[in-house]
Amino acid sequence: MGFAKYQEDIVSRFVGDAAMRTTHAPASPAKAAAPITNTQSERKEKKMSSLKKFAVATPRPLPVIVLADTSGSMAPDGKIEALNAALREMIATFSKESRLRAEIQVGLITFGGKAQIHLPLVEANNITGFDVLKAEGGTPMGAAFDLVRQLLEDKDRIPSRAYRPVLILISDGQPTDDWEVPFKFLREFERAQKATRFAMAIGSDADEAMLKDFANDVEAPLFKAHNARDISRFFRAVTMSVTTRTASQNPDLSTKFVVPPPDDDPLDLDLL
Repeated sequence: MGFAKYQEDIVSRFVGDAAMRTTHAPASPAKAAAPITNTQSERKEKKMSSLKKFAVATPRPLPVIVLADTSGSMAPDGKIEALNAALREMIATFSKESRLRAEIQVGLITFGGKAQIHLPLVEANNITGFDVLKAEGGTPMGAAFDLVRQLLEDKDRIPSRAYRPVLILISDGQPTDDWEVPFKFLREFERAQKATRFAMAIGSDADEAMLKDFANDVEAPLFKAHNARDISRFFRAVTMSVTTRTASQNPDLSTKFVVPPPDDDPLDLDLL
């Protein structure tokens, strides 16, 4: 065999061996994923927490419950008409309020002849109207106290996440039923104690002692309405107090109770 042939065989074997090594060489192991650092994990948890808070950020209910005397004595001197107008104005104002933090809900309990839920507790912006109040019958205020206490006890209607309720009592006379025990139970009920309670005495025949005991806001002692326009003034003050709460950082805090100045109207009769 010639020298040239010998060199060719050597080169051929070298190339073949190299090809075999390339074909059968084991693949290099894949690089392991970089471990997640504590900082990355914390950032992820914070992001998820922020998204969760955003998802559940819904306004909390702020219940406003009116206990309105609609007995027969509310008929003279335009009292019942003034009460109807004041309630409509209050609800209309509430319905326009921002609902980012607090959702104002309104309920109406009347006591004239019998005590009844005249308007179930519902979001103000969903109220399109209510049956006009009519003055008739006696003043079963004790039964009204029982109804409002039952409503406050109802965790489905007023959940624990709700802001402190507002209770508003209006009367122009003396209760005609057994009211002392229901009144005592209501005042001792925890949710009623935490509620902001306003009261208005219409005319000189109202039971001012009881109404004073009902009211518990130091900024708003018993309001005395001497004429039909005073009824409107009282409800405007209540409306301002509630809407101010909804705009505050903490709607559970009390606000100032500012009654608008009286209007001079010679046709507005005094409520004796």
